[in-house]
Amino acid sequence: MKCMDLPVSFLIVFSSLLSVAHCSGSGYLYPQFYQHSCPRAQAIVRSVVAKAVAREARMAASLLRLHFHDCFVKGCDASLLLDSSGTITSEKRSNPNRNSARGFEVVDEIKAAMEKECPRTVSCADILALAAKDSTVLTGGPSWEVPLGRRDSMGASIQGSNNNIPAPNNTLRTIITKFKLKGLDLVDLVALSGSHTIGDSRCTSFRQRLYNQTGDGRPDSTLDTTYAAQLRRRCPRSGGDQNLFPLDALSPGRFDNQYFKNLVARKGLLASDEVLFSGGSATTTRLVTWYAESNEAFFAQFAKSMVKMGNITPLTGNKGEIRKNCRRINH
Repeated sequence: MKCMDLPVSFLIVFSSLLSVAHCSGSGYLYPQFYQHSCPRAQAIVRSVVAKAVAREARMAASLLRLHFHDCFVKGCDASLLLDSSGTITSEKRSNPNRNSARGFEVVDEIKAAMEKECPRTVSCADILALAAKDSTVLTGGPSWEVPLGRRDSMGASIQGSNNNIPAPNNTLRTIITKFKLKGLDLVDLVALSGSHTIGDSRCTSFRQRLYNQTGDGRPDSTLDTTYAAQLRRRCPRSGGDQNLFPLDALSPGRFDNQYFKNLVARKGLLASDEVLFSGGSATTTRLVTWYAESNEAFFAQFAKSMVKMGNITPLTGNKGEIRKNCRRINH
């Protein structure tokens, strides 16, 4: 039976159910998935993440980023967590992740505690989704109910990681396409980019904006000149590749809408950030301006878009497995 054949009364009920349960083809993700099989699952993730962020504030952004980089490759299936072995080439070696993705030890710590509490029950993919939410909340951001029930992949895709994850120097059109291919629209793109309100980026990720944005030896015209001069002090033409800079220089450790205010002021660190405001799209410009004016609107949409992103082609039912160790498949 097609959706259009269903009575209106059923569709109303069904749509209300989908607010907490999200169809993934062969099964549903829903927040109460571990209610009976591992009732302390969410508390365990929250506890370990809180300790990790207390040890190092930057870890919140790192864990949030892991969920993004996982979902954009093969869906939200914890493929990113696999180390290289046998026929598997780890996504950790890809350009977006090499010398950049971090937080794997925290995931290991969560998984170890989870296996002790309820063995072979909670997936690494769900751990990433929960850790992303907890990291957001711990830094002052919104909370949301995380639909659960994902299973873990049996492989990885370094090619997918290299090709699917938006890069700092991608054009707005390319970024929009990469999001669209994952079922995410312009509203999701702008809201999810707001995760750059916390965390750091390396000099190598934005150097060309400072010195040679379009190949003519000139800096990016959409970058505030005073801000650019500050960045050049620790990001020279050569060397200092790994030097870290806050993505949001004004409130680097707080999850808020300052990121969008920075874009309006032409003080976005990455080209892929500033292009949302200055890249010629009236829609993204309008959304950036709206979120810069309303922290509440940003928080509400970020939560919705995180749930939507977390539902990118998850493995459910009998697909995949529940890894005992997030770094390797069970067999």
